This record gives sequence, C-alpha cells and structure tokens, in this order.
Amino acid sequence: MATPAFDDLAATFDFLDDWEERYRHVIELGRAMPPMDPALQVPATKVDGCASQVWIMPRIENGRFDFEGDSDALIVRGLIAVLHALYSGLPVGQVADVDAQAQLARLGLDEHLSAQRSNGVRAMIARIRQLAADAG
Repeated sequence: MATPAFDDLAATFDFLDDWEERYRHVIELGRAMPPMDPALQVPATKVDGCASQVWIMPRIENGRFDFEGDSDALIVRGLIAVLHALYSGLPVGQVADVDAQAQLARLGLDEHLSAQRSNGVRAMIARIRQLAADAG
C-alpha cells in the first residue's frame, strides 16, 4: 500500500538513472520541504536513534495522518520528505499497515544508505507508527 504521492515519487526515481541523481533528488526534496517552527523542535518531538537531529510533529485531521518534520541534515530532511509522501493522508488506522521497508526498497534507498542513516530511517518509521497508534 502506498499513497499516490509516494507512487509519483517512485515513478520519478525510476526515471533517474543512477544513485547520485536519486541522492540529489532526495536532497532537493529536503530543501523544498517547509521548515518546522523552531518552537516545535523540543524533546517531545525529537526522534531518538538518529545520528542527526530529527523532529516529527503529528497532525491528525478528520482521522487522517499527517506530520511535519525537520532535521539539521539536508539528506535527512529529504528522507523525512520521502516518509511524508509515504504516510501523509492515510487514515490513522492504516499507518501501521504500510510495509515501509518494501516501499522504500522501490526507491533503492535500502541499498545505498549507510547503516547509520538506515537506522535513523527505521527510528523515524517507528516514531511515525507510534504517533499514529497514539492518535488512533
């Protein structure tokens, strides 16, 4: 299961020829993402388990999951944007049903991220799932 936004992202990644182009695209996604209000970058929104500073703040509207996020690293901001495309707009109860690893594998991210970045992505996914579970 993937959102239309994530399917579009996967189609863009299919069009990009090599990992360097995909990596640049992830960074551009991070640059394009609106910054999170610094007042929301507090311990309660911080994601533990990431090498970089990462914050995720959920927003639930009409039973649908959304979030804003930020990081002090551009590539991580891009990864947050990728996760936003994966989860944003789903009914809260369906967030846990997303096989994030399989979906991210469609982008080739699983093959090219360092172990440290992969651990950070897993921590962000776990946090998103927990936030949705708490909201449900």
